[in-house]
Amino acid sequence: MIRVTYLSKSYGDVEALPGVSFSVASGEIIGLLGPNGAGKTTIMKILAGYLHPSEGDVEVGGLNILAHTGRVQEMVGYLPENAPLYPELTVQSHLKMIADLRLIPKDEQQRCISEAVYAVGLTNRLTRLVGTLSKGYRQRVGLAQAILHKPKLLILDEPTNGLDPTQIVEVRHLIRKLAETSTVLVSTHILSEVEATCDRVIIIMQGKVKADARLADLSATTDAHLALDGIEDEEGVLKMLSALSGVKGVEVEERKNGRTSFRVTGRTDQDLCPAIFGLAKEHDWPLCELKREVRTLEAVFNELIAADGGRS
Repeated sequence: MIRVTYLSKSYGDVEALPGVSFSVASGEIIGLLGPNGAGKTTIMKILAGYLHPSEGDVEVGGLNILAHTGRVQEMVGYLPENAPLYPELTVQSHLKMIADLRLIPKDEQQRCISEAVYAVGLTNRLTRLVGTLSKGYRQRVGLAQAILHKPKLLILDEPTNGLDPTQIVEVRHLIRKLAETSTVLVSTHILSEVEATCDRVIIIMQGKVKADARLADLSATTDAHLALDGIEDEEGVLKMLSALSGVKGVEVEERKNGRTSFRVTGRTDQDLCPAIFGLAKEHDWPLCELKREVRTLEAVFNELIAADGGRS
């Protein structure tokens, strides 16, 4: 659905993107992450046809963004961080105007507006002036206008901005539902939202792709945690764990209330838990806990920030 090849963008002497490449398949939900000034918004604006790249190739739905800007924009729904709304219009009038601009046939407009309004929870606000709505409801209007024409690519910049916790959960479900018919690109500073919603993340720092992976792969580690209750031969346990195939090292993490916790580090990406469980069963160890360590997206993000010199 998206193919970006050596994309660069400069604003005068300032180089916002020095050459970014990535691709996105149809139906994926991608989290586009990075610190402020990393180039995320620039990428989204170029994909939406709002900005032209300085160099490189950008394709959306197999169409070059420069050669077919109008056709690309027809298949894209875009919600910028601050949705451009007309405060003097009612919600219904605003969406009707967007439907006209999107060239949605007159006999289909009512259905499209009704479906968008229902999806974002605006059914009881149709006759209200946009300017009188709370920030959260204005954000919903922005979402409604972005999905009105059932886009093949939906670009959302901070989509939960201004929403309360209940509304955030609703938007999560909405994004998942929209992914049944659209490819979704989401940019947000709320990493837990990405973990709850996205299949894959692309992390941009200093205008470069620092990570591009599925969440499950990005968060996986080689470490396993083992907790045993009331063991008598701690040294023997350490030796047997260290002798397992694929184990790089073993250390005691904690001793508390008769329970001993171990961290087992692997040499490869393989899951050590099955082998550890087999060893515990063979020697009748009093097993309390056994799990593979999973890094949070926040931990991965902070590691990349540190590796990038702490710049943000």
